Amino acid sequence: MRRLFPVTDVTDVTDDTAAREWSLAELAAAYAYPEPGPDGREPWLRANMVSTLDGAAQHDGRSQPISCPADMRIFGTLRALADVVVVGAQTVRQEGYRPSRARAEFAAAREAAGQGPAPAIAVVTASLDLDFSLPLFTSPLVPTLLLTGAGAAPDRVAAAERAGARVVTAGEGEAVDPARAVRALADLGHTRLLTEGGPRLLGQLVAAGVLDELCLTVSPMLTAGDAQRIAGGPSVTLPRRFALKSMLEEDGFLFTRYQRS
Repeated sequence: MRRLFPVTDVTDVTDDTAAREWSLAELAAAYAYPEPGPDGREPWLRANMVSTLDGAAQHDGRSQPISCPADMRIFGTLRALADVVVVGAQTVRQEGYRPSRARAEFAAAREAAGQGPAPAIAVVTASLDLDFSLPLFTSPLVPTLLLTGAGAAPDRVAAAERAGARVVTAGEGEAVDPARAVRALADLGHTRLLTEGGPRLLGQLVAAGVLDELCLTVSPMLTAGDAQRIAGGPSVTLPRRFALKSMLEEDGFLFTRYQRS
């Protein structure tokens, strides 16, 4: 990854230090979760999404075509910092989600932070309509979590548990309550939360007021068409204001970090 630097801090890109590739340790420091308060660590939910200049979060149903190597490097760093990655069931199906992997570069830092070798994957699903023969369920380093409602079909719950998944109740009826999901994950010891969408799940988290941070990659592409935005679903009564905390740039891609004001 070349020429990745804080746009607001560095203006002379001819400087060798500005043009060099950032180390993974530097990226991890730049994206570190907030330090615990006097009463301990509270859950902090960040989202990581990518969008084109005209607002498309996907192309042909996937985010990869609008991404880039630097974006994927940050993607991997954000995962390595998280206790758990929260994702919607539709994204699991569309993107072919696989279990997170342990990375030697982050092993010492995760151990020092009291984390396991890799983040768990937590799938938000009302129906539990998932293919339990996928590697996400058959070969994860840590058991995959399924966030669902108390009214989930018992046969699907049983199928999930037979596959090795841990089913976590986070809502009444079949629906998942976003605030309850965050609290349920925190009760399991997962306080550094990362969601990678999709747009429907992110929209629900925004509407529920539980999103603390958005890491948004702005891709220098135009796609037109009718692709989804990064967040969909229910609207909020008033737009939620977030403050820009940092911005990095490479090859026309902007890597922004916004936090709740």
